[in-house]
Amino acid sequence: MINVSELLQIMTSIFTIILIIVVTILGIRLIQIVNKAEQLLDDVEEKVNSLNGVFGVIEKASQGLDLIGSKFIDSITNLIYKFFKKKKEEDDYE
Repeated sequence: MINVSELLQIMTSIFTIILIIVVTILGIRLIQIVNKAEQLLDDVEEKVNSLNGVFGVIEKASQGLDLIGSKFIDSITNLIYKFFKKKKEEDDYE
């Protein structure tokens, strides 16, 4: 007949083997998931880098429009300033 102590040793051995198998399978699955995530991130990075040129063109166009707008507003501001300056000088002479 099997002793309780021997039975516990056999059960512990069986559960240890099962645990090692499960941990190995989980480790392999984890490595596969990490590899897929790495490939996905590489694809996203490649696509983002391909858009850098487009963003550069948009930024330069935006800066150009900003410069034109600033010059236009400066011109209008100067005209208004000159108009009111002349108006004030005319009022001072009267």
